[in-house]
Amino acid sequence: QVQLVESGGGLVQAGGSLRPPCAASGRTFSGYTMGWVRQAPGKEREFVAAVSWSGRGTYYADFVKGRFTISRDNAKNTVYLQMNSLKPEDTAVYYCAADFGGTWPPRLLDYDYWGQGTQVTVSS
Repeated sequence: QVQLVESGGGLVQAGGSLRPPCAASGRTFSGYTMGWVRQAPGKEREFVAAVSWSGRGTYYADFVKGRFTISRDNAKNTVYLQMNSLKPEDTAVYYCAADFGGTWPPRLLDYDYWGQGTQVTVSS
């Protein structure tokens, strides 16, 4: 099993930045596709970004392209989501997720493990 713990969320003004980490423990972290998924109040969870096991492949939802960057440090068992130019509509709980099945590009339904989420609030 894999345990994922997100942190680094918080309250920022529109246009600001955050870089929450997700620390992983358990089975073969480097073998997982890692992703970030978010859920805004009253909405379903939606895919944000994913990074391949090597860290060299990335995939983004259209609404974050050019603003967010996902990366991973396998030596630290950690994935990051660099969020720039934040908008109020980015306000959500952000979840780290892991897929061991190797699907690429990833789909929301592919994720096998989930963190507890970290709150990101962007003020206007």
